[in-house]
Amino acid sequence: METTIRRYFDDLYANDAVSRYSSFVDIISKTNQPVAWVYEVWDELVAMLSDKNNHRRAIASQLLCSLAKSDTEGRMMHDVGKLMQLTYDEKFVTARHTLQSLWKIAVVNSRYNQLLVTHLTDRFTHAMSHHNGTLVRFDIIELFKKIYDVTGNPEVRQQAAQLIATETDLKYRKKYAAVWKAPTGE
Repeated sequence: METTIRRYFDDLYANDAVSRYSSFVDIISKTNQPVAWVYEVWDELVAMLSDKNNHRRAIASQLLCSLAKSDTEGRMMHDVGKLMQLTYDEKFVTARHTLQSLWKIAVVNSRYNQLLVTHLTDRFTHAMSHHNGTLVRFDIIELFKKIYDVTGNPEVRQQAAQLIATETDLKYRKKYAAVWKAPTGE
């Protein structure tokens, strides 16, 4: 691993929020394409998912999601459950950042796609028994749309439609359905 990349990862532990965020942005930009150093940091990021600092937990989850495209060993199959657990984090902002990044895993391959669709369906189904349930449901419908836009998988579209149909509040059902009426790419 390049020393610059290692320094970015070390800076994720900084108490200074500006340094921590700057390093996060630098790392995320590097992970737009597959990277060779994925397994040099994988276990570190998985451990960071339970860090006492909620910002570090959110950073770790977003980085793991972004690194899924580099995961040639299939470790995500084992660790996606930890990411899903973080969607229930005590700090809603951490839970939401995690949730909103999960689509990056689902678009990597069909196994990850199926795994995430199953987990997200379960999360949608149980969202109303937790904090900000309608917002979580909206985010999940947006995730399904992002996944569909990248993969074109009709099963993802069908699953989203089925979830939207389960919403009993007409106001929210219309709001969720509107996500799918937006032109592709928005």
